[in-house]
This record gives sequence, C-alpha cells and structure tokens, in this order.
Amino acid sequence: MSALSDQLVTFAILAYLVAMISHAVEYALGNARARAVAAPARELVGAGVGAPGGTTDAQVPAAPTAAERTAARARLGGRIAVGATAVAALLHLAALVTRGLAADRMPWGNMYEFVLTVSFIGAAGWLAVLWKRPSLRRLGLFLTLVMVLLLATAELVLYTPIVPLVPALNSYWFVIHVSTIVFSSGIFLLGVVPAVAYLMRAGWEQGRRSFPYTLAKRMPDAAALERLTFVLHAFAFPVFTFAVIAGAIWAEAAWGRPWGWDPKETWAFISWVVYAGYLHARATPSVRRNVATWLAVLGFLTVLMNLFGVNIFFEGLHSYGGLD
Repeated sequence: MSALSDQLVTFAILAYLVAMISHAVEYALGNARARAVAAPARELVGAGVGAPGGTTDAQVPAAPTAAERTAARARLGGRIAVGATAVAALLHLAALVTRGLAADRMPWGNMYEFVLTVSFIGAAGWLAVLWKRPSLRRLGLFLTLVMVLLLATAELVLYTPIVPLVPALNSYWFVIHVSTIVFSSGIFLLGVVPAVAYLMRAGWEQGRRSFPYTLAKRMPDAAALERLTFVLHAFAFPVFTFAVIAGAIWAEAAWGRPWGWDPKETWAFISWVVYAGYLHARATPSVRRNVATWLAVLGFLTVLMNLFGVNIFFEGLHSYGGLD
C-alpha cells in the first residue's frame, strides 16, 4: 500500500502538470477567443442554384475563420484542463487513502502527509468553486501550478517512510485538531490564489502594463477575484479558530497546560491575528481592497512559516515533521 501511494502521488503530479499545460494553452489563446466572440456574423454561401434569378436552393455556413478555430482550441484546452484536474484530484485522494491504510491511521502524521492532505483540500475546493463559478476557470492555471510545486516538493524533499505515531499523538484529539487545521489550511491555500491574482488584475485594470500585472491580462475581473478571496477566507477562519482552540484543549490534556508559546503555537497565533486583521480590514469601508488583500497574502505566508519554517528551523513540542 505504501508503494502504491507513492506511485499515485507521482501520477497525480503528472495529471496536475497536464492540467496546468492545458490551462496555459487556453490562457495563451484567450485573445483569439475574444475576437471570435466579437466578430460579426458571416454571410452564408450558396450550395446550389435552383430558382429563377439565380437564388439559392440551399445554403451552408462559410468556413470557420482562423480566430474561430483558435477559439475552439482554447475551449478544448480549458475542458481538458478541468478534466485533468479532476483526474489528478482522484489520484491525489487515492494516494492519501492508501497511505492511511498502509499506516493504519489518518494520513497526516508528518510534514509529507500534511502537505499531501492540505494540497488535496485545496484542489477539491477548487473543483467545487469551478462547479459553482465556471467563469473563473482561467484561475486554474495558477492553482494547478501551486499543486505541481507543492506535490513535487513533498515527494522530492519532504518524503518520509511510514512510521508509528509518537506517543503524544495517540489521542482522539489527533483527528479533531489536525483535521480542522488541515481543512482550514487547505482553504487558505486555495484562497491565496485569487488573492494574488486579484492584486495583479487590479493593477492591470488600473493601467499598469509592467510585470507581473501583464500575467493577469486574461484573468477574470478583479471584483470577482476579490469576492472569491473574501468568501474563502470567511469560510476557513472559523474552522481555523476552532482548530486552535482544540489544540489548546489537547495541550492541556497532553502536557498539563493549554498554551506554552511553543514555536508552532506562537505562529498559529500570529496566523490567527493576521487573518482576523484581514477580515476586519475587509469589513471596514475606509480600508482599500488591495490593502486588505495584502493581509490575506501575509496570512498565508505565516501559515507556510508554521508548516515549513518551524519544522525545519525550530525545535519544540510540535516537532513531528519527520525531517532529519
């Protein structure tokens, strides 16, 4: 089961890569698609003459223009991208299930498993967003890029063989606390993608034509990206808050104190404060949307610090990353 899980992760990376390339095709051909939609209706061409005066007895459409053929390729690329993302998510889920079966526990006992699970939540959340808002499909280029980078990092850098849980993790709080941390982190991962896209698209709409704003030339409208950013963070923040509280309860049972300013606890608190600041700024009319969105990006940077930086550079009671 462990070997099968490893192979499924590799196949998932390849499927996400196919999705990313297909999204890139649609993204690159976006201008041609827009021209085809805006083009006036073409005249019909006669297929035969059968009535007095040379009138046609049958008519057929003219051959598609080059812009329309390119637009058709763009639509095909987009559909392939969505299908490949769905296949990748299924392979991703199968890798997690087989990893859990091999370990005889929930598959989030170290950094490798945690990254696999968080990234899956992000991919599954993206498919749910896409089902509700197909117009946001081009955002998938950046989402699949993030998936490829995270899974490749997990497989090449963070991989850890299956080992039993350390005694401190053998508790029902392992499921309650870590599952909610994983879920909220996955939604925060998904939320940072439209946040960064919004900052670039807003700059493009304001007339900025330098890098990186040119990357957002064919992105959805800035307003739609900003609303999606807010909805995702507003959904994830209460779950994250519960996870922090559950962690404190577990710490009281395991170590005899609910809070000890352990590095992970400290960075979890920093993340909570930053995300609370984002939601407060977003709800304050006098705060500009781009300022509030930068707080959302900063919040995810603190999440990354808690996941990678704390496990690599600090030692504490939460040192379960599995890295030597």
